[in-house]
Order: sequence, then C-alpha cells, then structure tokens
Amino acid sequence: MPRAFHRSAILSIVILLAVLILVPPLSALAHDIPGDVTIQAFLKPAGDRMNLLVRVPLYSMRDIDFPQRGPGYLDLLRAEPFLRDAAKVWISDALTLWENSARVPNPRVVSCRVSLQSDRSFASYDQALSHVRSTPLPNETEVYWKQAMLDVLYEYDIQSERSSFSIQTGLARLGLRVVTVLRFVTPEGKVRAFEFVGDPGLLRLDPRWHQVALRFIQAGFCHILTGTDHLLFLFCLVIPIRRFRSLVLAITSFTAAHSITLVASAFDLGPSALWFPALIETLVAISIVWLALANIVGSKGLHYRWLAAFGFGLVHGFAFSFGLRESLQFAGAHLLTSLLSFNIGVELGQVLVLLLLIPVIEAVFRFVVAERMGTIVLSALAAHTAWHWMQERAARLSQFRWEWQDIVGSNPVSVIGWLMLVVILAALLCCLPWLRRIRFPFSIGTIAQTNHMHSSKSGGEI
Repeated sequence: MPRAFHRSAILSIVILLAVLILVPPLSALAHDIPGDVTIQAFLKPAGDRMNLLVRVPLYSMRDIDFPQRGPGYLDLLRAEPFLRDAAKVWISDALTLWENSARVPNPRVVSCRVSLQSDRSFASYDQALSHVRSTPLPNETEVYWKQAMLDVLYEYDIQSERSSFSIQTGLARLGLRVVTVLRFVTPEGKVRAFEFVGDPGLLRLDPRWHQVALRFIQAGFCHILTGTDHLLFLFCLVIPIRRFRSLVLAITSFTAAHSITLVASAFDLGPSALWFPALIETLVAISIVWLALANIVGSKGLHYRWLAAFGFGLVHGFAFSFGLRESLQFAGAHLLTSLLSFNIGVELGQVLVLLLLIPVIEAVFRFVVAERMGTIVLSALAAHTAWHWMQERAARLSQFRWEWQDIVGSNPVSVIGWLMLVVILAALLCCLPWLRRIRFPFSIGTIAQTNHMHSSKSGGEI
C-alpha cells in the first residue's frame, strides 16, 4: 500500500510538471496590460443633455479582438460594432454621472470613430466635437490597431444645465498607470481642467464652498499624519517642553509661518525654479537636525524656540504647498476656502499628534528613563534619522544648476524666499546662548591657563 502510494505521488508530480511546461501561462493567452494610458475627455452641459467626449487608446481595451487586415492594419469597414462595444464596456460602464444628488441614467453612444495618434482635435471642445461628428477614416487607411485612438461622443439626459454635476470614474482598469485629463466646460464657456492618476473617487465638477472645505480639511489632516518629516519635527519640538501652555507660543508661531508660505505658494508668490522643492526638502531635514541638537545641548533658552519654530515654519509651509498643489484643481472657484480648510486640517492633525505625544513622552520620562538622559537619547535618534535624510536630499539638490536669475527672480514678490532664509539664519543664531554655556573639558582658555602654570613652575624655561 505504501509503495502504491509513492508511485501515484510520483506520477502526479510528473503530470503536474508536464502541465506547467507544456501549457502556456494565462498571461500569455490574454492581452498584455498596458503600462501608461492617457485619456482625454470633455464634459459640457447644453440644455437638457450633457455631452461627453472621450479619447482612449485602442490598445487599452484588451479583451476585444478588433478586426484586422494585412500585416495587422485595423479593418475600419468591419470595426464599427466592435468600437461601439468597446465604448460601452470599457468606457461608459465605468463612468457614473450625478446631477445634484441623483444619478443620471447611462448615456447613449452618438458617434464613435478611429483616429490617428497624430490627430490634435482634442485641443478644445469645439474641435473635438466637430472631429468626432466628421466623416470617419477611409478603409484604405493603414493604421495598426495598437496605434489607433478611439473617439466617442456620449449624450446624457439631464434636467438642467445649471445643475451641480459630479462624476465618478473607474477607468483605472485600462492600464497600470492611467492619467485622465478631464475638462469641464460650463454653460458660459469657461473651462475647468482636471488631471488625475487612477480613480479619484467622486469628482465634483462645480463644488460648493462647504464641499471644498470638507474635502481639504480631510486632505490637510491626512497630509500631516502621513508626513514623516513633519511628525519628527513636532516630536523634537515636544521633547523638552511638554506642557501644553509652554507649547502654545512655539506652535502658534509655527502655524503662522507655514500659513504665510502656504498661501504665498498657492498664489505663485514663491520661487518657481526646479531646484526649489529639493531645497525645501533639504531644509526640512536640517530643521529636524537643528532642533534635535538643540535638545541635546540643553534646555536653557527655550524661550527663544518660538523664533526657530517661526523660521522653520516658513520652510514647512512650502513643503505643505507641494502636497496641496495637485489638489487645488478640485477647489473649483473657491481657492481661498481650500487654502484655509487645508490649513485647518493641518492644525487639527498637529493637535492630535501633540495630544498623543505629550502623555507618551511624559510617561517614558517618569517610568522608563530619566528626563535628561531620555531627552538626549530620543533627540539623538531623531537627529540620526534626519541627518541621513539631509545627506540624501542634499545630494539630489547638488544635481541642479543654480542660476542667479532663478534665485533672485524677475518678480519682486519672490523676496519671500530671501525673507525665509533670513529668518532661518536668525533662528540659527538662537544657538549662541546655548553654545556659550557649553563647557568643554579642554577649552582654549583651559589650555592657555595650563600652559601658563607650567611655564611659571619651570621658571619660564622651555
């Protein structure tokens, strides 16, 4: 019985190996998933209907076998029903349009056609609409199906063009990285552009101020909780001054400073050079190193910390603006509301972090390690981490070319960059009171005094 069992087991293994070798993998049987896919779309309400124009690469709709002829040219004469199926299965079924709070019924395909990659009709809504409604390409056109574009015109039935519209996309399945460029054309002809990667969830095309406020409060709250360097800065700020009242001045100055540069950057009042984000990231790491070393040196002069918090708050404000910049497209006409709401979200996140950090650090210093030793150990760990960040970011920064025009800028308002550096320098000067109080075992004065004593004992002989 055991011998029969071993024989059957060996036979099963041989059959399994043969299947794995001879049968091709499923990925080879199916179409490959494209890497990068770019989708262009226009939305425009007109009376009781909403026009949707979409341009999608044909190769991204991989489960449809488009008819071909010759060496792989698309058979345009027989492709019409396949194009409509692709337009429904891969595009319209993945889109959901909302009018106010009601879902709009599925659209109908008015027209679809194949276009060449070199076509530039989707530069504007009018050109794209005219192109999709024009005569399709003749069947003699030699275009490979993997190099063709599918242009579709959809119509939604709506109640009024003055309604509030939202759209939810599910087009991320078309590729590994799908970039959608969506332009919403208002009844007045104004164009509101959106560009996002993947599926951003419910996208409000004309949001109300309270909707913008809620969205950006959440964005600011999540940004501070996921920003490791900002959290480490707050951690170093809390270690020596754990009383909430003592932190009010430092936190207030930090908040005021990053609010200034956040708003300035949103209105394009800051430097726009390519090296500027790398510089800000490096300065953020430097701010953590400086604060950690200040904790190690000693707690005397903590009343100067508000100035350091203000100076480095300017730096962190620019860092916040880099995370906010891509989200401003979802603010609609409420730019100021989005900035204030994002800032409120950041402050709420900071308050939460402080409420969690203060009791934890207090408990560590009370039950685990003495306060002074604990301050040195925790600050040293933070300085070690930030030091490596600083080296890596400084290496990236050194790869940029620095031009005097980029530093000074043609806009006089770019002086805010210089102001930021001046305040940082002032914050660094706060180290002087601490440095004066440091007593090294072999200072210059001690060495000179020792030499004088030896010379007096030896009668001045050398």
